[in-house]
Amino acid sequence: MTVTIIFFLLLLFMQPMVSAAQQAIPSESDYYEIVDIPIPDDIVLEVGGMDLMPNGNIAVCTRRGEVWIIENTEQLGSQPPRYKLFAEGLHEPLGLTYRDEAFYVTQRTEITRLADTDEDGRADQYETVFIRPVSGNYHEYFYGPLFTPEGDMLVTVNLAWIGHGASLSKWDGWLLKISPDGAVEPLVSGLRSPAAFAFNTAGDLFYAENQGGWVGSGNITHLEKGDFAGNPESLRWADLPGSPISLTPEDIPDSGTPLHEVARKIPQLKGPSVWFPHGIMGISTSGILPDTTGGGFGPFEGQLFVGDQGQSKVMRVYQEKVEGMYQGVVFPFREGFESGVFRMNWGQDHTMFVGMTSRGWRSTGEELFGLQRLVWNGEIPFEIKEIHARTDGFELVFTRPVDRASASDPSSYSITGFTYHYHSTYGSDIINREEAPVSRVKVAEDGRSVRLKVDNYREGYIHEIKAEGVIQQETGYPLLHPVGYYTLNRIPGGQPIVRDEERKISAPVDKGKAIEDGKDEMMRHQTTRPGDWEGGPDQVITINAAEAMTFDKTNFKVKAGSRIQLTFNNPTDLLHNLLIVASGSLPKVAEEARNMGIDGPEKNYVPDMEEVLFFTSLVGVGESESIYFTAPETAGDYPYVCTFPGHWKTMQGVMTVIE
Repeated sequence: MTVTIIFFLLLLFMQPMVSAAQQAIPSESDYYEIVDIPIPDDIVLEVGGMDLMPNGNIAVCTRRGEVWIIENTEQLGSQPPRYKLFAEGLHEPLGLTYRDEAFYVTQRTEITRLADTDEDGRADQYETVFIRPVSGNYHEYFYGPLFTPEGDMLVTVNLAWIGHGASLSKWDGWLLKISPDGAVEPLVSGLRSPAAFAFNTAGDLFYAENQGGWVGSGNITHLEKGDFAGNPESLRWADLPGSPISLTPEDIPDSGTPLHEVARKIPQLKGPSVWFPHGIMGISTSGILPDTTGGGFGPFEGQLFVGDQGQSKVMRVYQEKVEGMYQGVVFPFREGFESGVFRMNWGQDHTMFVGMTSRGWRSTGEELFGLQRLVWNGEIPFEIKEIHARTDGFELVFTRPVDRASASDPSSYSITGFTYHYHSTYGSDIINREEAPVSRVKVAEDGRSVRLKVDNYREGYIHEIKAEGVIQQETGYPLLHPVGYYTLNRIPGGQPIVRDEERKISAPVDKGKAIEDGKDEMMRHQTTRPGDWEGGPDQVITINAAEAMTFDKTNFKVKAGSRIQLTFNNPTDLLHNLLIVASGSLPKVAEEARNMGIDGPEKNYVPDMEEVLFFTSLVGVGESESIYFTAPETAGDYPYVCTFPGHWKTMQGVMTVIE
């Protein structure tokens, strides 16, 4: 009887511990909820520009040439939002600003002031403020205006596209300042696709750039008058009156040397303040929104939120100035928006309005357009809040106190430095990749920051900083986002890390085994026909990547144990792969691929998992690859998928094995 009672008491004691252990680790949605703003069926709200009006209404211009005013976006009283058409007949407006009881819109060829002089709720005055020349090329997009404190307007002009970026019309690829009377002052050259720009809380201007010619990866860059941002196509206008730039296209070497090295010889060349590694931190950088909520949106006041159109998400950026130059770190923040994130604005209640469009630009969000709100629930997530550069490494600042044992262990961190080619080729592979070991750690007394001494700490390089081993003091939960990418433009002076409460690293820790078994990989990635396949394969399957990130064939059947040749063609303008995986494992494989970081491109975004049965390489634009494999002996459905980040939700199919 005594033994039974003791056993029963032990079960009661252990139950809370089991429950706590079984609790799900918090996710992004546990802190920031995405809330739909319903759109009437007869409105195509492809958001090109968006602004908050003084009365709390949201105004949106659409790529179809309309301006809508949206009331009751909070859906108070269970009433739906009210949409009122304010203007129409515009030419693909991609920017909208409300100022002095009027809207300023950037159409394809002009800035237009829209006013409602008779107060009937519709614009009756369309006033041209500024006209720009255009060639008619579809890619000459026009963005803005952003008003300066003095009342001037800032606008950016996209390069045209003729198989490569080109400045076909005057000031393509420039940042311009337009006075109220329409006078033009060119400020900055070298832009490629400057879809968004904004002032930070210090009043300095940043613009968002997308991967392309002369741009190895997406980024944001601090701009000042006289800067050259890197793409030489627009320098053809640098000798015009008023230009603050003295460079010519011939001055820019097309050598592939990293941009920071070229900038040492060309002082006007301004490199990115923060790089956004392609495929890892988005593929098409869009809106920039400084956190001016005073803590109303979480513990990130003064930081920047940056959207990504292609991967339908928002990222977070912390920056600092070192020796007069901006640099900083980009973190993941919130995924899962319904379409391509393009514009963001704060609401009066400190929620974030997110306007979206995907037509022609494709995104992981399945809708062609959308309008949603991002709402903070008041709970503070466990995050790396900031990363500061120090003279011998980095200092990580957390939103909550860390567990000292995990945070003081050097093996809790891994850092890798890398960069990109600076050349006319579209984009770049990761180059000059080297590990940067953490050799010492010092944890602050309050547990809210750690100092890391980093070996092989390189100025001019991007540093992938992972803190996957650090856990929260109170809950034991890991970091919500344990990785950030810090662009180290300048190494600051100051005191190196001291020896108090530090631990030297002992032996390297295995962070996970890569695909090293050559025999196993050949079986899964056989690109030549096996010599013992007399008479060839039993079945040949051809699958093409299609537009809108899909496969043209979403199912096929094979016999168990049959010999299969699968040819994957990629006629699209994006990179794709094709993995055949075990039944029921598709989401797990896709998640592992997404979390590969800078290992992803090198390993074709193929995670080292037994669930991955067969796979192709990452197939380039206009290329193809054939793989050869023996179909599984067990009948059933085996999914296939593209695991390039952001593609898996739409690029899926099923291989059915039959007896």
